[in-house]
Amino acid sequence: MQAFIKTLFEIITIRKGPDAIPYSWLLLNVATAMWFLPLLALVAVVQDFGRSSVALLVASWALSLACYAAVIMLAGFRHRLLQSLTAIIGCGAIIFFAQVASLVVASLLLGAAVAEIVVNLLLFWSVYVKGHIVSRAISREWYVGMVIAIAVFLLQYAFTNAAVTAS
Repeated sequence: MQAFIKTLFEIITIRKGPDAIPYSWLLLNVATAMWFLPLLALVAVVQDFGRSSVALLVASWALSLACYAAVIMLAGFRHRLLQSLTAIIGCGAIIFFAQVASLVVASLLLGAAVAEIVVNLLLFWSVYVKGHIVSRAISREWYVGMVIAIAVFLLQYAFTNAAVTAS
C-alpha cells in the first residue's frame, strides 16, 4: 500500500506515468475507496454540503472517468485503461484530500478567500496531472493530454452548472 501511494505521489509530481502502477483491479478499488475518504471528510467539515452536493460531485466525477476511458479506448490503448483509471482516481484522491485539508487549515489560519485560492490552485494542478496521465496513456505529447484534460474539466464544469441551475 505504501508503495502504491508513493507511486501516486510520483505521478502527481510528474516523475512517473500511469504505467508505473501495476495492472490490478484491487488497486483500482483501493484508489476508489481513497477518493471517497476526502468526500466523507468534506461532508463532515462543510455544513452546507448535503446529499445533493455529494450526488452532484460523484456524478461529475463519474462523467469525467467515462470521458477519460472513452478517450483511452478510442485512441486504441484499451490495455492501458485499468492502470490509467487507477492513476486518475488515485491521484485525484490525494489532491482531493489536499483540497479538503487546505480548506480547513487555510480557512482557520488565513481566511476563506485564501482557502478558496489554494483549493482552486490544487484543482488546476489536478487538471495538469490528469493531462499528464492521459498523454502517457495514449502515447501522445503532453499538450494533447492537457487539451483533453481541459476539455473534460470544462465538461464537468458545464454539467455541474447545469445541474445546479436545474435544481
